[in-house]
Amino acid sequence: MKIAIVCYPTFGGSGVVATELGLALSRRGHEVHFVTYKQPVRLETISSHIRFHEVNVPEYPLFHYQPYELALSSKLVNVIKNYGIELLHVHYAIPHAYAGYMAKKMLAEEGIEIPMVTTLHGTDITLVGNHPFYKPAVTFSINKSDYVTSVSESLKDDTLRHFDVKTDIEVIPNFIDVSKFQKKTFTDCQRELMAQSDEKIITHVSNFRKVKRVDDVVKIFFEIQKSVSARLMMVGEGPERETAEKLVRDLGMRDKVLFLGQSNEIDKILCFSDLFLLPSETESFGLAALEAMVHSVPVISSNTGGLPEVNKDDFSGYLHDVGDVSAMANSAISILETEEVLRKFKRQAGETARDFDINMIVPRYEELYKKALIKA
Repeated sequence: MKIAIVCYPTFGGSGVVATELGLALSRRGHEVHFVTYKQPVRLETISSHIRFHEVNVPEYPLFHYQPYELALSSKLVNVIKNYGIELLHVHYAIPHAYAGYMAKKMLAEEGIEIPMVTTLHGTDITLVGNHPFYKPAVTFSINKSDYVTSVSESLKDDTLRHFDVKTDIEVIPNFIDVSKFQKKTFTDCQRELMAQSDEKIITHVSNFRKVKRVDDVVKIFFEIQKSVSARLMMVGEGPERETAEKLVRDLGMRDKVLFLGQSNEIDKILCFSDLFLLPSETESFGLAALEAMVHSVPVISSNTGGLPEVNKDDFSGYLHDVGDVSAMANSAISILETEEVLRKFKRQAGETARDFDINMIVPRYEELYKKALIKA
């Protein structure tokens, strides 16, 4: 198949999933064309099976905000016509599904029919898409998609609750390429760059927005370090970083908490981590938790959104109510206090991650594509 994928090219979960999906499809013999405003961060190589088409938005003094949707839909028309694209897969409802539908209509005027699959990832539904300014356009775009998928049952339920959706939504969860992490290439001496040999490494990775509750991460760690010798690695950038740094200073933990910023070495950090904290207000899926578990890192998380579908309570880690810092800290300590319990949870976290292996999930997208092509 010749497939065009539209996504955000950033570190965010939807862009990562879309890029990894495209790479996996190319390895299975499909021709994949990424169409976005910048080369996706996970797209390291271009080959005969992978192409990247940059969307350029020309500046014009009349426009206060440059019309990306128009540029994207026009670019899609050109790519689909020039490369014989058979199917369009857009990730994130706005503006991608909206632009995709406009491209479909323009192509239909020339007698070209192309099916569009829309994948919903989270904030495109629960936050941005549900805003009164965007809700009519998002509802329209979902209903005009030939097939719609969501990354969790929780997100599907949210979509059906917030929007007047007329089309079916199929749940296809996010995934991880387990084979990439089966061979550990890092050495113990590299671990000692982050912590002393007797210290446990606790990690949090996010975009440091309010929804991630990074202040709770710091508070949970404050309770943990009273009982367990440990270091906290805070990975990422965002508006709540300064608040978290101030809280660390106020609690007298500057020597125990490292703020590493945006990092390209997350795999190395997770490889040596003993526990992952994700106390988010909500998560449509919890990709960060899955990326931790594939490194055999147990997870302490909130029980909101799609997290219970990923993090198995009392198996790959523990789930607690949002904001219950005390319970999360106690569960973390119960895992970290003895090596025997820690080894058990590490093993179980790795087992849980294998349920989401890319080789189990990508064929489900292929089957959906085949149905869309037959329907078209």
